[in-house]
Amino acid sequence: MHLLVPLHNQFKTYIVNMIKITFPDGSVREYEQGVTGYQIAESISPALARNVVSCGVNGETVELNRPIMEDSTIALYKFEDEEGKHTFWHTSAHLLAEALQELYPGIQFGFGPAVENGFYYDVMPPEGVAISENDFPKIEAKMKELAKKNEAVVRKDISKADALKEFKADGQEYKCEHIDQDLEDGTITTYTQGAFTDLCRGPHLVSTGLIKAIKITSVAGAFWRGDAKREQLTRIYGITFPKQKMLDEYLVMLEEAKKRDHRKIGKEMELFMFSDRVGKGLPIWLPKGTDLRLRLQEMLRKIQKNYGYQEVITPHIGSKNLYVTSGHYAHYGKDSFQPIHTPEEDEEYMLKPMNCPHHCEIFANKPRSYKDLPLRIAEFGTVYRYEKSGELHGLTRVRSFTQDDAHIFCRPDQIKQEFERVMDIIHSVFSTFNFENVEAQISLRDPNDHEKYIGSDEVWAEAEQAIIDACKEKGLNAKVEYGEAAFYGPKLDFMVKDAIGRRWQLGTIQVDYNLPERFKLEYTAEDNTKKTPVMVHRAPFGSMERFTAVLIEHTAGKFPLWLTPEQVAILPISEKFVDYANKVKRYFDTVGVRASVDERNEKIGRKIRDNELKRIPYMLIVGEKEADEGLVSVRRQGAGDQGQMKMEEFAKQLLDEVATMLKATDIRPE
Repeated sequence: MHLLVPLHNQFKTYIVNMIKITFPDGSVREYEQGVTGYQIAESISPALARNVVSCGVNGETVELNRPIMEDSTIALYKFEDEEGKHTFWHTSAHLLAEALQELYPGIQFGFGPAVENGFYYDVMPPEGVAISENDFPKIEAKMKELAKKNEAVVRKDISKADALKEFKADGQEYKCEHIDQDLEDGTITTYTQGAFTDLCRGPHLVSTGLIKAIKITSVAGAFWRGDAKREQLTRIYGITFPKQKMLDEYLVMLEEAKKRDHRKIGKEMELFMFSDRVGKGLPIWLPKGTDLRLRLQEMLRKIQKNYGYQEVITPHIGSKNLYVTSGHYAHYGKDSFQPIHTPEEDEEYMLKPMNCPHHCEIFANKPRSYKDLPLRIAEFGTVYRYEKSGELHGLTRVRSFTQDDAHIFCRPDQIKQEFERVMDIIHSVFSTFNFENVEAQISLRDPNDHEKYIGSDEVWAEAEQAIIDACKEKGLNAKVEYGEAAFYGPKLDFMVKDAIGRRWQLGTIQVDYNLPERFKLEYTAEDNTKKTPVMVHRAPFGSMERFTAVLIEHTAGKFPLWLTPEQVAILPISEKFVDYANKVKRYFDTVGVRASVDERNEKIGRKIRDNELKRIPYMLIVGEKEADEGLVSVRRQGAGDQGQMKMEEFAKQLLDEVATMLKATDIRPE
């Protein structure tokens, strides 16, 4: 649209081009061409303009002062938004580098990205200088000093030759290598704040003044480009916030997170272990941990049976050709365990990186009709993926893990119903463990580029609409992200917040058009033609290892009564009553209550304290009166004395409590 605007005191007009800006709620406003995200925010409300840190234009996050020249969609991001945090922490990484440049003249810079919780910068300090925790206060002070200057962050396009010249003049060898090896002429930009200039694609804050609260959190070593054969740089981590109160709350959360660390609690509760002799990143489940894991699996098995899943078991290895066919070898080959060569010529096997190729072979095992669909195949399948030793972390990042994997082979018209049923299963799992704050993301195709996706537009449109409709019908407020779908299909991911507010991705549903085609899977349709099924991947837990780690940290090891390895500790007040304590245990064994007897010759106060530290939900104290009358004195973890009752009454009360907790898992398809 064009507006003719008269110029006062002149006999001519100039043309103002107007553009349409579409907001997330679908509303449309017109603005002058060249309007910025900040101006749009200001037109809505001054309060919004004060709080936005970046904006999304046609799905790309950009600075608030970037001109918008054509009809566009826009999203305005505050710090609370994931995109806003990324922008804020990206600029904070540059602020860290600017401070280091002033404090350590001659320092070399590698890469400095935003990460999930803050940012880091890899640096090579000047010769003879080592940066340690003792230096954190002065680095923080310098960053605060620079932030107060409210320096503008200026973006500039630069040629490859000029970039090399500029960073070579500054003696930045790692930046020059990056420019030379990774960047194409015509795609290079720099960002400058004060005296510091960095290679960067952005986005960034408009200025540094928004950064109010700063904390350098840790320092570590990191090889340049992650290559153990290259130089080891110093990686400095930090986090920043727009308010001091937010940093204070974050630091309290960090202290609580340390107490809840699943590695610490797992060791204390004897749930799992690692052994360098067995191999790094290969978890060993101890008896109590195995008990817990099997109970998790049985819970899901019960639900899956109600929903028509058939459980299978597949080998831990497979022919290399299987993974070449599936495409996993091309994807994981470089980062996977190396092929296993047998004495037979040209025979190679691989540790299984995924379960889906094996399940495709199960589908192909015999002719299938449209009447056989959907076919739901489930497996608690252990897979193996190589992770660098420096990236391993407890149960959350391992080289061997078991997925609660299932694959649904269905017709395109069945996708919506199958999605809804999987969503019911995932909701049941989250409800059982009191994950109440659930977020979801629908990942769809890039609407402007269909070439990179496999499958017809018609099939994609049907699948995408099925996911959107399923979420609406289930009342799930899912965020839609365009361009985030895998090349083989759209997906729905679930994120939960734990008891101290940390976000974890748990549960995913993925539509796949690729594997059925690669394996040439087919079924006979109602009109007697051959059709290719759609494959749906789903994993409510994700993996048993990761889910257990999240659950430990969510509950601080105080598992739900139905799940905990030990439900009851029976504490005789002296050796005289050990026999009665064991009688109580034997009764509990017969009715399905998990109990142990603390037979140590310790005072009862010590026994109570020790068993509370073991996070056992109930303690039963038995002495002379209890033994004479068939009673138990009940103490509840965190609630103290609950009075006396018959052991049979207590067992019934506990089992009723367990049954109530598990009601969320007693679901069936409508």
